[in-house]
Amino acid sequence: MLGCDLLAKLSSDHDVVGMDKDEIDITCEDDCRKAIAQVGPQIVVNAAAFTNVDGCEKQKEECFAVNAGAVKNICVACHGKNIKIIHFSTDYVFDGKNTHPYTEEDQPNPINVYGESKLAGEQYLQALSGDYLLIRTSWLYGVNGKNFVRTILEKAEAKHFIQDTAARVKATPDEPSYLSVVDDQIGSPTYTKDLVAAVDLLISQNQNGIFHVTNRGHCSWYEFAVRILKEAGMDDVEVRPIKTSQLPRPAMRPAYSVLSMQKFITLTGKTPQPWQLALQDYLKNIKKMQ
Repeated sequence: MLGCDLLAKLSSDHDVVGMDKDEIDITCEDDCRKAIAQVGPQIVVNAAAFTNVDGCEKQKEECFAVNAGAVKNICVACHGKNIKIIHFSTDYVFDGKNTHPYTEEDQPNPINVYGESKLAGEQYLQALSGDYLLIRTSWLYGVNGKNFVRTILEKAEAKHFIQDTAARVKATPDEPSYLSVVDDQIGSPTYTKDLVAAVDLLISQNQNGIFHVTNRGHCSWYEFAVRILKEAGMDDVEVRPIKTSQLPRPAMRPAYSVLSMQKFITLTGKTPQPWQLALQDYLKNIKKMQ
């Protein structure tokens, strides 16, 4: 999802070589060394991650291999070659106990395996690379791949079908006719297209260090779902708020994981667009692709 948009955006001003998992196993140090030797890059962008938060609880070894060990491998392969490394991390490195946006200086304290693995990757990057961009982001969605927006739209479409079928056969479906979405997790939805534009800007300005980059503003998953259906013209599908405790999952989630973008805004002179406008852009783009 992120890699495709990065490749499309960065290729306009740079000579970019994209590698997917069928071409390189970043959990293998030798593969990383060979790739760096073959391409001879000035910049390496790592958009790979094990992002199934609940799956990470059950597949801890694989999760750490991709989110932490692979970062170490990339750093070792780039060592001494004057290569900048751009790596993506997550709002889930924080525990969610804040009541105000997290800054780059705030101390991470992850509460699930996914967050622990991403923090370990951050630590490898900071310890082993002399020139890096560590970009923390949150609640990503894009035109490629599975994401929350697509899931909500698909579930709403299914409800429409169930309602139509029920009306036709005059029967009440077993499945409820509404969607249930948690309203006690707060974050910032982020459109990959806006994220990669920010990355391009950071590269052009030769910035380094840690940056928080999301779309502007914040909401709950419930508020996000309601807005998605409204913008898609499907607000006849009912969405009901529930608490996280009503939806037992293997992994804990931070209750509040909003990231402060003050550093990005101050140093780049640019302010990302609000999440509501980003969502409109996304929906227009996926409509064009249909």
